[in-house]
Amino acid sequence: MPFANFKVPEKTLTPEQKEEIVTRTTELYVEIYGERARANTMVLVEEVADGGWGISGNVLTLAMLGEATPSDPSDA
Repeated sequence: MPFANFKVPEKTLTPEQKEEIVTRTTELYVEIYGERARANTMVLVEEVADGGWGISGNVLTLAMLGEATPSDPSDA
């Protein structure tokens, strides 16, 4: 069974963006393995708590990176 695990900072993706990750990842596996992979492809999008991740030995937060919560297309 193809499996993909995405770990992202919490509250940085909208439900629509998570759905797109699942859909596009599934399509990628189908391109590689053929249609038989579609029914068995598992995609997990995990949100990591703010401050629960880091790079180069440094714990990072959204505030440190100047990140905001995901924009809602209906706000435009």
